[in-house]
Amino acid sequence: MNCASCASSVESALSSIEGVRRASVNLASNTVLIEFDEERTSPGQMRSALDTMGYGLVIETVVNQDAVDIHEDDQLHLARQNTLWAIVLSIPVFVLSMFVPSFPFKNWIMLILSLVVMGWFGREFFIVAWKRLKHGSANMDMLVALGTGSAFIFSTFNTVFPEFLLQHGMEPHVYFESTVVIISLVLLGRYLEQRARRHTSLSIRKLMGLRVHTARILRTGEEAEVPLAEVIPGDTILIRPGERIPVDGMVTEGVSYVDESMITGEPLPVEKREGDTLIGSTLNTTGSFRMRAEKVGAETMLSQIIRLIQEAQGSKPPIQRLADRIAGIFVPVVLAVALISFAVWYLFGPTPPLTYAFVIMVTVLIIACPCAMGLATPTAVMTGVGRAAEMGILIRDAASIENLNKADVIVMDKTGTITEGRPSVREVFWDPGTNTRGELDQILYSAESLSEHPLARAVLDHYKPKGIQPLLPDEFTAFPGMGIKATFDKKPYVVGNKAFVDTLGAAVSDEIATTYREWTQKAWTVIFLADGTRALGIVAISDKVKDTATGAVQKFRQMGLKVVMLTGDHATGAAVMASQVGIDRYLSNLLPADKLGFIRELQQADHRVAMVGDGINDAPALAQADVGIAIGTGTDVAMESAQITLIHGDLEKLVQTIRFSGRIVRTIRQNLFWAFFYNSVSIPIAAGILFPFTGFLLNPMIAGAAMALSSVSVVGNSLRLRRL
Repeated sequence: MNCASCASSVESALSSIEGVRRASVNLASNTVLIEFDEERTSPGQMRSALDTMGYGLVIETVVNQDAVDIHEDDQLHLARQNTLWAIVLSIPVFVLSMFVPSFPFKNWIMLILSLVVMGWFGREFFIVAWKRLKHGSANMDMLVALGTGSAFIFSTFNTVFPEFLLQHGMEPHVYFESTVVIISLVLLGRYLEQRARRHTSLSIRKLMGLRVHTARILRTGEEAEVPLAEVIPGDTILIRPGERIPVDGMVTEGVSYVDESMITGEPLPVEKREGDTLIGSTLNTTGSFRMRAEKVGAETMLSQIIRLIQEAQGSKPPIQRLADRIAGIFVPVVLAVALISFAVWYLFGPTPPLTYAFVIMVTVLIIACPCAMGLATPTAVMTGVGRAAEMGILIRDAASIENLNKADVIVMDKTGTITEGRPSVREVFWDPGTNTRGELDQILYSAESLSEHPLARAVLDHYKPKGIQPLLPDEFTAFPGMGIKATFDKKPYVVGNKAFVDTLGAAVSDEIATTYREWTQKAWTVIFLADGTRALGIVAISDKVKDTATGAVQKFRQMGLKVVMLTGDHATGAAVMASQVGIDRYLSNLLPADKLGFIRELQQADHRVAMVGDGINDAPALAQADVGIAIGTGTDVAMESAQITLIHGDLEKLVQTIRFSGRIVRTIRQNLFWAFFYNSVSIPIAAGILFPFTGFLLNPMIAGAAMALSSVSVVGNSLRLRRL
C-alpha cells in the first residue's frame, strides 16, 4: 500500500465481503486485523477480493519475521534507487529545457530521458491510476498520471510532428521538464514516507528481541537446556545471576533481586523469595534460584504487551491526508472541465477548432497537475521536522503533529519522565551526639561497597566523588530483605532498614526518630547505620524530580491542558510526587494494561490524549494515545512505540514541541489553501473563460510556469519554519 487511500480501499473491499464483521488496516505495518465469521467467508475469499484490485494478502499463520524484514529492506532500497535515478535523469532534461535555448536534437534527447523516467521509474503511478480507474476511484496517483501523462503526450506529439502546430501559426512547445520533475519530487516524498513508516514496526521487533530463546530446566532430576517452545507449565527452571527469566512463574527455591523496570517502570530491582511471582524476560541481577513455569508462549506478560501494542496501533484510523480526500472529487472535476473545454472550443472556437480544442484541453490538464497540492504537506512537514530535530525533538509523521496540536490532556508517566529514573541519596543525617562524622561516612561507604543491594549503588555514587578509601572488614554478613552486618577494627556495624535495627535492639535518638518520620512522609526510602547499641545516623534515598518538571507542568496548565500522572509506584509515593510538581490528578499501582485502559477511557470521553513515557511498560499506552511522546533517555521500545521523542528527556522540550506543532499545522493549512486556490482560479482561466471578454488565451508554456510558481510559493512558505 502506497498511501492512505490505498489503505482505505483495502479496508472498504474487505469490509464489503459477506461475513466480515470488521477490518482495520494498519498502513504503517502493512497489516490488517480482520474479524469474520468463518462459516460465511474465508481468508482465501478475502485474498481473491484484493487480487482483483492489485493487492496481495499474506494469510500464512506462521510468518518468518526475518524474511519480512529482509523484504521490507529490499523494498526500501529499491525505492531509494528509483528516486536517485529519476533525479539524475531529470537534471539534464531540466537544464536543457530551462537554460539551453538551442541544442542539436534537444527535444529528442529530452523525449528519450523523459520516457525512461516516466515509463520505468514512474511506472507505478500509471499502473495504480489504471487500477483505481477500473474501480471508479481516484487518488494522488491519478492526478500525477494525468498531469505528467498529458504533458508527455503533448510534448511527444510536438517533437515528432512539430509542423502540425507551425502550419497553424502556433509554436510547438514541449513540457518534458514538467513530467520528469513532478515524478522525481513525488518519488522522493514516497521514499521519505516509506523510510519513516519502516521504523514504526521496530517496537514490535525490539520487544520480540527481549524474548529468551532457551531455558535451563530440571526433568527427572537432570539439568537440560531446551528451546523455549518446549517449556510447559509446571517445569522447574534454573535461573542464574545476569540471566533473563524465560517465562512467567513463581520462585520455588532461593532468593534474588529481579529488575522488573521493563514492566513496572520502577528503577529498583525487587526482592524475590519463595512464593513470589516472576515475569518472563525480566532480568535476574544477583542470586540464583529455581522457579516453576506457570505461563508460557502467548500467555506471558511480554507476549500480552506485544499484543496490546499491535492492537493499539491497529485501532488507529488510517491517516487521511486532505489532498487524497479531495482527489476523489478533484480528478473527475478536472477531467470534466478538460473535456467540456475541448468540446466547447471544437464546436464554437476559432479556426482551426481541433488545434485550439486540443491545446486548451492539454493546458487545463497541465495547469491542474497537483504539484503544489502534493508538496503542500510534505514540504512543511520536512522543514518543520528538520527544525525540530535541531531543537532536540524527533517527530515521526505529520499525523502526530496535528494530533499534538489538538491534544487537551497530557498524561505523564512518573519514573523516568517526571523523575530522573534512578535512586540517589537525598540527605544524610548523623546523630548530633556523634563527633566522628567523617569516620561514619567511611564506615557507611565501606559497608555498602560490599553489598549487592540496589540501594547500595546510590550510596556509593553519593560518596565516590568525595575520594573516601573503603575499609577492609573483619567480618561481613548479608541479611536479604533486611540489611548487612560488617565488623571494622573489631567493632560491629549494621546497615539496613528500621525493622532490622529494631530487631537488634539498637536505640534511636529523638533527633533521628523525628527526621525519620519527616523523610517517610516524603515517601523517601530510609536506611540506618547503627553500632551494637544505638543508631548513628540515617540516609534518605529516592528518585529525584527533574529540574524542568515543575515548570513544564505549570506551562501545560497555562496552555489550557489537563495534566495526569500515571505510575506503578504505591499511592503514598505518587501523592507526594504529584504534589511536588503541581499535578492534581494521579493514578498509582498501575500495570501496562491499566495505563492502556486509562488512555482508552479518556478517548471514549472525547479527549485528545498525548502520552509521555520512557519504559517498556509505557509502550502500549504510547501506541494507544492520539500521540505518544517518548523520553529519549528511556528504552528503545518506548521510543519506537511513540510518534515523538524528546532526545534529552527535558520536559521543557515538550512545551516547545506543542507550540511548534501549532506553527507547522498552520503552515500546512496555508499551503493547502493556496494550492487549492491556485487550481480553482487557474483552471477556468486555462479553459479560456476570459477569451470572450478580453481575447486572452493562456499559453501552455505559461501554464507550466504558473504550475512551477505555485510550487515555489508553497516551498517558500514552508521554509519560513526554518527561522523559528
